[in-house]
Amino acid sequence: MTTMSTRETSTVPHPLAPLTPQEIRQAVKVVKTQRDFTADTRFVMISLQEPDKQLLLHHDGRKALPREIFMVLRDRKRRRSYEAVVSLDEAKVVDWRYLPGVQTAITEEEFAQCDAAVRADARWQRAMRRRGVEDFSLAMVDAWPTGYTGELDDASGRRLACPLTFVRAFPEDNGYARPVENLVALIDLDTMEVLEVTDKGTVPLPPLSGNYDPAVRTSDGNWPAVVEERQDLKPIDITQPEGPSFTVDGYAVQWQKWHFRIGFTVREGLVLHQVGYQDQGRIRSILHRASLAEMYTPYGDPGFTHYRKNAFDEGEYGAGFMVNALELGCDCLGEIHYFDAVVHDQDGEPVTLPNAVCMHEEDMNIAWKHTDFRTGKVVTRRQRRLVISSFAVLGNYQYGYFWYLYLDGTIKFEVKLTGMVSTGAFTGECPPYGAALAPGLYGPHHQHFFSMRLDMAIDGPHNSVYEVDSVPLPVDEDNPHANAWRTRNRLLACERQAQQRTAQAATGRFWNIVNPRRRNGLGEPVGYKLVPGSGLLPMQPEGSQAWERARFCYGHLWVTAYDPTQFYAAGDYPNQSRGGEGLPAFVRQDRPLADTDVVVWHTFGEHHVVRPEDWPAMPVVSTGFALRPNGFFDGNPALDLPAPNGCGTTAACHDQNPF
Repeated sequence: MTTMSTRETSTVPHPLAPLTPQEIRQAVKVVKTQRDFTADTRFVMISLQEPDKQLLLHHDGRKALPREIFMVLRDRKRRRSYEAVVSLDEAKVVDWRYLPGVQTAITEEEFAQCDAAVRADARWQRAMRRRGVEDFSLAMVDAWPTGYTGELDDASGRRLACPLTFVRAFPEDNGYARPVENLVALIDLDTMEVLEVTDKGTVPLPPLSGNYDPAVRTSDGNWPAVVEERQDLKPIDITQPEGPSFTVDGYAVQWQKWHFRIGFTVREGLVLHQVGYQDQGRIRSILHRASLAEMYTPYGDPGFTHYRKNAFDEGEYGAGFMVNALELGCDCLGEIHYFDAVVHDQDGEPVTLPNAVCMHEEDMNIAWKHTDFRTGKVVTRRQRRLVISSFAVLGNYQYGYFWYLYLDGTIKFEVKLTGMVSTGAFTGECPPYGAALAPGLYGPHHQHFFSMRLDMAIDGPHNSVYEVDSVPLPVDEDNPHANAWRTRNRLLACERQAQQRTAQAATGRFWNIVNPRRRNGLGEPVGYKLVPGSGLLPMQPEGSQAWERARFCYGHLWVTAYDPTQFYAAGDYPNQSRGGEGLPAFVRQDRPLADTDVVVWHTFGEHHVVRPEDWPAMPVVSTGFALRPNGFFDGNPALDLPAPNGCGTTAACHDQNPF
């Protein structure tokens, strides 16, 4: 069973409600009257300009707040990038800004036009013929960003991409099974002129197909070998006869004691707003806004085809544009509520992405349990979580973004990585910078980094962040048996102290976000702790492209003072950027962080040493983190859970008591 309502019952639209098609059309119409708008101007990103935070904190729902739309535009003929802000209430442009030297994200339109332009180039065609390819319609051309290696300074001002090529045997074939090694084009995305085609030498195309879809897999020439589908998987039915435990009013959600709002942007995709938990009759805030602030994938292969691969999937493409339509029984199970997302094309026309976000409940085994071995009495309560998820198709990879809210106040975020590894071709021995996937085919080793922007609001906007380490104590008269250890709390009092902090898994380091103005029943500041699930750091050293352009990856935690203009870990426009933007620039102000409005940035990742089992469709691997209440409540907030059906307080095991 599914529900689809996204219209709020309130007569006043909520100021954080995602944009409607009508609002996008209205704003686009207004912008097209701007003097600097030309027929060659394309709409790169259109999103809600979120209202002032203080206005949101005091908004009572009775009066509408100003409704504004933020736009990023590219005039291809004049090679200019712009930002604009449109007031829907006044039907006018309230801000128009030229961005000298800025390259905006690559659009879907440019991706398709790049494919066609490269395939029509005579130099590229000659290179393909040298590899035995005559039917150019079967080629796939992926518009990889150039990054910044210092090689293209003479092309300053051009909007560039370095397309890579793959070959299919037939239209539905998996082209990533046959990468064209040593062939790289350079294209101007504004004019679609192919500037260069460089061929560093022919490497034979891998001989075998890599089809994963049973509809196109063949027993002849496929790797791995085709096997029959399993016939012995029995159905698992998930039913909720009384319906789900959540209620939805437009984009506002209540589930158990959780209250929050769903948001969506073309750059970030899924966003959570105003996350709070009802405790003792009042809703206590935890997060004002939570989103994925950047994704970065550096590759560790120095080969000519691969060394430029340093993709910022949000800033260089936009994750929200690429979400899947989620399917019942495939992506989500149970009683589902779907949220559509409204994005836009390059002409500014709204595009509705159906079922972009899925929400459902999951049983999660045991919430808590205790057996009194003296009496044999057993008390058990089951855990449950609310799942809010979305899947983005970013080139060869697919990324699932999953928020989990638990009955005990825990919040988790998880990225599920799947899809297709980026491939290369080889002859002889496999390059040492990757692993063989099939004869003549390999996957370069690489890393995935994800930066979360967590606008914290632990019982309000006055928060402080402590780094908490567990330390052994010296052997002395207070510790004669050398077994004592304690936690040491260090206040991150300013941005200089809170930059590029690293996880320490061996000693369980975590970061405690507290409100020093609010005390729990024990007299301690209320708080939540951020528990990292990954200690990954980039393999590239200082001075590398990763170091210059993705410095946020070199620390698992940064804390900044809230600034409504600072949203993205690698800066607003990482495409072709030289680096130094985003978090490294934010913290140069060294603003105070104690007892103030803070934003916590957490970076985590997945270290991908490629293996044969990753081919042709990569099994899901997951990475993420947790926010756990740490003195936020006076005790276990899940003590009030009812006993599961047929599982009450029992003494069934007392006869087995070994004591």
